[in-house]
Amino acid sequence: MLELGGGQPAADNLIKDISEAEFMAEVVDGSAEVPVIVDFWAPWCGPCKTLGPMLVDAVKAAKGAVKMVKVNVDEAQQIAGQLRIQSIPTVYAFFKGQPLDGFQGALPQSELKAFVDRVVQAAGGDASGGLDDAVAAAEEMLDQGAAVDAAQTFAAILEEDPANAAAYAGLVRAHIAMDDLEQAEAILNGAPVEISKAPELEAAHAALELAKQAADAGPVAELTAKVEADPEDKQARFDLAQAMYANGDAAGAVDQLLEIFRSDREWNDGAAKAQLFTIFEALKPNDPVALNGRRKLSSMIFA
Repeated sequence: MLELGGGQPAADNLIKDISEAEFMAEVVDGSAEVPVIVDFWAPWCGPCKTLGPMLVDAVKAAKGAVKMVKVNVDEAQQIAGQLRIQSIPTVYAFFKGQPLDGFQGALPQSELKAFVDRVVQAAGGDASGGLDDAVAAAEEMLDQGAAVDAAQTFAAILEEDPANAAAYAGLVRAHIAMDDLEQAEAILNGAPVEISKAPELEAAHAALELAKQAADAGPVAELTAKVEADPEDKQARFDLAQAMYANGDAAGAVDQLLEIFRSDREWNDGAAKAQLFTIFEALKPNDPVALNGRRKLSSMIFA
């Protein structure tokens, strides 16, 4: 978990009920150093009463790596409108004033923990462990294209620590890099239940989904010409984004998806936004493409 200077804040200071007037100070400004999870709820909302206490427990378990505020949408209609909150409970996580992640509806405790862990990791948190150096070495091998060596190293780590989420996810991504998607999926499906919802495994799942899409991706040049001929052809633009990502151009793919979202955020049941989040999930949290893409997406959401 993220170590905070000056010790961990008291549990009572981690959870707050705030008014609409306090949103800027407590969430936008307040997330400068530590991510802030915002629980949008209402007194009449049954699922909110189930989700709220479980989310509080997950935040407290993070021991200061993340904070939480609760916003009553009946009393904060302007903020709810700006964020286009159409149903509750809705949860957003903010860091440095920008939304990192979010979800709607009640989730089981395990998924809430995975959500909080994902937020902490995206904000620079880290889970310590004795095999961290070995995991880092295997990741470097993978980055350098030595997928077979990386897979062997990840497998050796898992022999010592079968529940090492980072190594498990790394093994999945190594097989993706070897174009062995069937084995990657088998490994992912066989993850121990206690880490199956870990952020590393969620990222590996996103990477696998994108790799499957890549197998059916069309030629970039042909799709580019199609989009240029008809810029309003959103399906062609979406297909182009998939093809660009498959050819290693993640930034270009994000730009195409952002253009779809800018033009019509509800197109194809929000497919552009969903695909953006899949790409962001698959990329490393500090990847400039993910950071810039999230920033641009949030500016459109808040517009």
